[in-house]
Amino acid sequence: MKKIFLLLSLSILFSCKEENHPYTFYYWKTKLALNAIENRALEKAATPYIYVRFFDVDKVGAKFQPVAVITKDNTFKTAKQTVPVIFITNRTFLNIKPEEITFLAKSISDLIEKKKSDYQLKTSNEIQIDCDWTAGTRDDYFRFLNELKKTSGKEITSTLRLHQVRDRKVMGVPPVSKVYLMCYSTSSPLENSDKNSILDVPLLKNYLSKLESYQVNNIAVALPIYSWGIVTNHAGKHKLINALSKKDLERPEFKKITENEIEIRKDGFYFGNFLNKGFRIKVEEISENQLKEVMKFLDKKIKNYEIVYYQLDSKFVDRIFLKD
Repeated sequence: MKKIFLLLSLSILFSCKEENHPYTFYYWKTKLALNAIENRALEKAATPYIYVRFFDVDKVGAKFQPVAVITKDNTFKTAKQTVPVIFITNRTFLNIKPEEITFLAKSISDLIEKKKSDYQLKTSNEIQIDCDWTAGTRDDYFRFLNELKKTSGKEITSTLRLHQVRDRKVMGVPPVSKVYLMCYSTSSPLENSDKNSILDVPLLKNYLSKLESYQVNNIAVALPIYSWGIVTNHAGKHKLINALSKKDLERPEFKKITENEIEIRKDGFYFGNFLNKGFRIKVEEISENQLKEVMKFLDKKIKNYEIVYYQLDSKFVDRIFLKD
């Protein structure tokens, strides 16, 4: 009887989550391709969009450069409308001139249209810009957003990081009708810390304590479902191995130290990397309980928000979205 009650409770919880907070995914790989698991997870999402990173923009020397522009194969087929997402480095806006802002906006708009045409993508009327702007680049970044809106004729939206909410007086509020609150990457994974660098819930609550008074009414929420392993060598230096889970650490070559950390017993190739005896691997991943706690907190701050999970990858979506 207890088991039946638990299953009913979980069913109600997830149906309510979908009803109150329709969700979809970010797609952040350079090559557009969908396997069967990813297709199933995307089909289950009620939101009619998928947010696809088209390319990055960086300033190399004195020139603006598109980086990691998408390619596509025949497996990327979906009825969802694609929302182009462009990541722009903060340094791109350092000491930028007015005419360069105009040039940058037009170049980005043109390249989006080219990729849309090349791959026959059904895009929405939105372009999302992802930039970790600072107080020093704020004004020029905001001018760029306005210029891109004028040039493209699209609705321009912006990502929003936790510190940009907390420090809004110096960071400003972007001139957009909708922002996407990034509830992840709460600290650097390359620092020595016992905190989960992907999502530290107490820190998130502290940074977002006054979120309800943010001056953009339409706030969507980006939540993490990804994982990684943090490798520490003998000198205390770190590197990341993406998409590792606790199950990956269950090997005879590893000595378990804690629930999510091991020490390597002998030299060898592990997860595509040569790692020495004595190196440590700490896995950071996100539990459903963490996601529920964040949503419960956000429900008190904002209403009727959509969720965009980062990211659509069969390594991450299977355990949460394809249980049944």
